[in-house]
Amino acid sequence: MATVGFIGSGYIGSTVARLAVEAGHQVVLSNSRGPETLADTAEELGPRAYAATSGEAAAAGDIVVVTVPVKAFPSLPAVPLAGKTVIDTCNYGPERDGHIPELDSGSLTSSELLLRYIPEAMLVKAFNNIFFKHLLSLARPAGATDRSYLPIAGDSARAKAVVDEFIESIGYSVVDAGPLADSWRQATDTPVWGTPYGPASNEKGQPAGEDAIRVALAAATR
Repeated sequence: MATVGFIGSGYIGSTVARLAVEAGHQVVLSNSRGPETLADTAEELGPRAYAATSGEAAAAGDIVVVTVPVKAFPSLPAVPLAGKTVIDTCNYGPERDGHIPELDSGSLTSSELLLRYIPEAMLVKAFNNIFFKHLLSLARPAGATDRSYLPIAGDSARAKAVVDEFIESIGYSVVDAGPLADSWRQATDTPVWGTPYGPASNEKGQPAGEDAIRVALAAATR
């Protein structure tokens, strides 16, 4: 089992952490407000979880999940992330992050922007296209006929293999969505964002198979 560090412990981060703990992984939680603010979450998750600083979470993780606003990218601890497999769950929102011209124009994806701040990391985009309640409720064991698929994008085959194995362990299968330059296909308001798993009003969601995810990715336009 892996140790998974979390930089950011909001809805998606804490949900992935919960699934990871249930699968037998260790998790190290962090956020911008300090480990003391995560004490209750860590206690709820049990003995496989503890809270730390962002730098400590980055250093401890075999895999590190970055789940922060895009505007927080400059504050990430780049040195301990060097050489690490990093999962980027982040979505760009100008109303929250402010306008970033390269993202507004489509000349960069948010993952490519993130890589500028953590250039030595092996980055994989994942978990950014699913509602956190669906992520929790749709997890299924390997071999289940109603297992859902999640798209991942990245430039490192080795990192993709690590993330694939991790995602498989927590209840999902994977569709390879290409390099980071193509990760816009799973960004906010694309066909694969949310829709295949059902409306947010249905908190249980609906399973989304491989074909549904591939069709939705192919339908994305800029």
